[in-house]
Amino acid sequence: MSQTTPRGYTVRPATPADVDGARRVMLDTLYNEFGYGYVPRWHRDVVDIEGTYLDDPRHLLLVALHDGEVVATTGVRSEGPNHPPHPRWLAESYPSVTTAQLVRVYVRPEHRRRGLAGTLVDTARAFIASTPGYERVYLHTNVDIEGTEAFWRSVAKEVFDARSTGEHGPGVATVHFEIPM
Repeated sequence: MSQTTPRGYTVRPATPADVDGARRVMLDTLYNEFGYGYVPRWHRDVVDIEGTYLDDPRHLLLVALHDGEVVATTGVRSEGPNHPPHPRWLAESYPSVTTAQLVRVYVRPEHRRRGLAGTLVDTARAFIASTPGYERVYLHTNVDIEGTEAFWRSVAKEVFDARSTGEHGPGVATVHFEIPM
């Protein structure tokens, strides 16, 4: 993919000074875009950004800044999908120690369609490739957000379309993907 950072933006690993801005992007996405808000069993990392991303050398939180404000995020965690709610076969296919899970790829609506998501994903993939022990890159996403499904299909391979199973409950259109390392 190899994106360049869009003009007027900075993409870099998050620092403690970015935590509040990153959390705002995440929570705004959960409430305003997804419509179901903060769910503790799914979003514990949003509350503990420092412990989840900044304190673990195998984890990463990237931020995109515009005029000094965090406008997009992308996280990497050494964690595969959990069973339940996901199917057992999926959890077994992506074990936590060797799987880099891409999470929180969120871009504020007014900053979309500028290449930020591509730049963030490329930067995350470079981190994953340089971090010992990772063998696969996995993610799942709610494809109800405009442009999400087309974006992920352009950079990843679908491994399971859970829209018909309702694994996260009504109104959550989850599709699981693997991204080439």
